[in-house]
Amino acid sequence: MKILFLTTQLPYPPVSGGVIKTWNLVRHWSSSGLKVICALKPGEEDQVDEFLSKVPQIDHFMVPFERKRTAFNLLKSYLFAPTLNVYRNFNIQIKRKTEEWAQDCDVIFVDHYEMGQYVPSTYKGKVILHEHNAEYVMWERLAEIEKNPFKKILIKLESNRIRKTEKAYSKRATLVLAAPNDIEELATIGVSKTKMTPTYHLGEDFLLDSPDVEFRETEKSLLFVGTLTWEANIDGLLWFLDNVYPQILGAHPNLKFYIIGKNPDPRLVSKVEKYPSVELTGFVKELEPYFKKARVFVIPLRFGSGIKVKLLNAMYRGIPVVTTPIGTEGLAVESGKDLFCTSKIGEQVSAISTLLDNEEVWNNLRNSSRAIAKNYTWKKLLSDHDATIQSLLQTTENQN
Repeated sequence: MKILFLTTQLPYPPVSGGVIKTWNLVRHWSSSGLKVICALKPGEEDQVDEFLSKVPQIDHFMVPFERKRTAFNLLKSYLFAPTLNVYRNFNIQIKRKTEEWAQDCDVIFVDHYEMGQYVPSTYKGKVILHEHNAEYVMWERLAEIEKNPFKKILIKLESNRIRKTEKAYSKRATLVLAAPNDIEELATIGVSKTKMTPTYHLGEDFLLDSPDVEFRETEKSLLFVGTLTWEANIDGLLWFLDNVYPQILGAHPNLKFYIIGKNPDPRLVSKVEKYPSVELTGFVKELEPYFKKARVFVIPLRFGSGIKVKLLNAMYRGIPVVTTPIGTEGLAVESGKDLFCTSKIGEQVSAISTLLDNEEVWNNLRNSSRAIAKNYTWKKLLSDHDATIQSLLQTTENQN
């Protein structure tokens, strides 16, 4: 099968949830006549040679360009595109190359909804839209917690535009891949469930092969790993540091909190200055030392959508997790058995305190979370996607 793969950025190195998913798909299909078209964001040009050395069989077309998320570009998007992110990801060179390569491909794989704009209107093959998130849901949830009235209006307007565009691109697609919770959301705006198939953003499932971490070998510390320029992570951490952490620190004065991620937002840097026990580590290449010493993994998200890779990685490694309902979306987990899930401040304080002190509860969550995580592996997911695509192509052959 010949696949034309359209994505918003270089799918390498695989250090964040969306890029990890894209990288695994590209690597898996790299020997199957794959053509990759993408933009190169600032700094990504330095990674191209290493990327191509790992997938030398692919054809590729990469264009360095970036449009930032600014008020001026938002205004221009109202004139020239259906949404801000569609406008930010438009490039005439990519459009022309897509039109050239599309006619020789069996499938156009649209990785992120913004790339749906490039599917030629004359294309007769199969189109697969890979929804990393139900994007409009993220913006709706952000609008709900935004306190500035003017920003709230702008965010809500953008959410409405994204909803219409996601619906249009989904209808154009032959198949839509989305997380189970996002399938339900997309169905509410009119996307047929018959054309949607579940997918998952998975993480480093090789962590399942690591030996169990033992409670008594850990220290009284919390851990967060994530992209610290991503608004959902920033908002969640600020909320946690304002509302939950002071109460836990009062009961556990020797507590430490490691926040791992490069280029932390200035708001987060400023907030952490209040707490000597909180360490912004920056980028960490080898996470295992932190996995082995952290007693509780926290994921305090207040908005977002899709599968949270950081949660799966913690479960693979067996670190007990305290998160919110947003953090567990799309995964078949049970609060109190596999992890603790609550958006209430007092309940988060209680759950974290229990895990810091109670070895039996800690061991039970460690064991249960690792057992559940075995259901979410790359081998199974990629095999399922291969079967789905082959079925689509077989349908075309039969019709012919």
